[in-house]
Amino acid sequence: MNYWRELRTWALPGMRIKRWIALTLLGISSINAAVGLEAIDLLRPGTHLFGGAIAALGLGIIGVAVGLHRLLHVVAETLQPDTNLAEAMFNARTLRRGPKIVAIGGGTGLSTLLRGLKEYSDNITAIVTVADDGGSSGRLRQELGVLPPGDIRNCLTALAREERLLTELFSFRFPGATGLGGHSFGNLFLAAMTGISGDLMQAIQRSSAVLAVRGQVVPATMAQMTLFARFDNGEVVRGESGITAERRPIIDMWCDPAQPVALPEAVRAILEADAIILGPGSLYTSLVPHLLIPGLRDALLASRAPRIYVCNVMTQPGETDGFRASDHVRVLQRFGGAGVCQHVLVNEALPRRLRERYESQGQFPVELDWEALVEQGVSPVRGAFIDEAEVVRHNSSLLAAAIMTWVEAISPGRAHTARLVAPAVPE
Repeated sequence: MNYWRELRTWALPGMRIKRWIALTLLGISSINAAVGLEAIDLLRPGTHLFGGAIAALGLGIIGVAVGLHRLLHVVAETLQPDTNLAEAMFNARTLRRGPKIVAIGGGTGLSTLLRGLKEYSDNITAIVTVADDGGSSGRLRQELGVLPPGDIRNCLTALAREERLLTELFSFRFPGATGLGGHSFGNLFLAAMTGISGDLMQAIQRSSAVLAVRGQVVPATMAQMTLFARFDNGEVVRGESGITAERRPIIDMWCDPAQPVALPEAVRAILEADAIILGPGSLYTSLVPHLLIPGLRDALLASRAPRIYVCNVMTQPGETDGFRASDHVRVLQRFGGAGVCQHVLVNEALPRRLRERYESQGQFPVELDWEALVEQGVSPVRGAFIDEAEVVRHNSSLLAAAIMTWVEAISPGRAHTARLVAPAVPE
């Protein structure tokens, strides 16, 4: 019964396909007629049907070619307006065959990376920290008992097909200081979906379907994870937002619960990955929290996939004052083990326009100390990967292109870098 209903739908006026289906069928009939005329001519010599067979064959081929071309054009125009069909098919097929890439982190750094990587593969898994306790995410966590949705929201919009509009919508914050004031629409959307689904993972999966997300986003753990840090003055501070606000050198970090259970989907993605990327993101509050989860830490060390750490562009006041690239790696190795990463990507392009402003705030470019990295057993990958707009951060296209070049060099049998359009390079 559903079959006949669908058939009637195709026959409705205004579909703009019936004429092209008819032309295609007429073309096929003409080709069949040509074959029949040629058969008669062969069986009955002297009938002189060869010329008619050639004409029928030519008309049939033209009819089939035009009919199929216009039919495919109408379908493609309906599904993806203003899109070249060949390009869309090529990109869809190559993206589905892209490498399995796992990106681990949080904050704006992870979403920046994902925004570029989605142009190379549909097989991306973003593993997001859930230790955030500030702003809208912190309020929803405290009032509703949900995991903080902020970083998850940023990753979903970064991987969405229609990214620009969704980013604006999901990032919209309600004005005011009470009630909805300060909450972003995306955070409320995820909180509502969690309430409807009864589970954050179900909410993420349903939201991903609505947003046409390329890849998947998974939280590192379903535990209500709280960070603790001990600073150089002996003071212990609780909570991610409090740690960030302290702006002092960190001596040690731990979490409550002491051994949060890693999400099975996150562990599976790491073990099945073709390449694993750590960062970019705040060293102590976006990356170290993942390494405090035993299941994720063990999976990273057990994975056969090459692992690269994307080092921050600038130091963070207090937390990483004077840190060079090797100092960042040292912290990761302390919490994740010596094999947590085999490569480190470091930006060498110095900011120009915003340099004085950053220096006045105590932030400086992270220095590439090549020999120290090699002594740590880490291979450096260097280049120019930054944007300078209102802030200095990684350029998503340049960063993704560098990552994919690295993936291809490390595992040429599984890498995928084919694109029809090259990534934009800032002037």
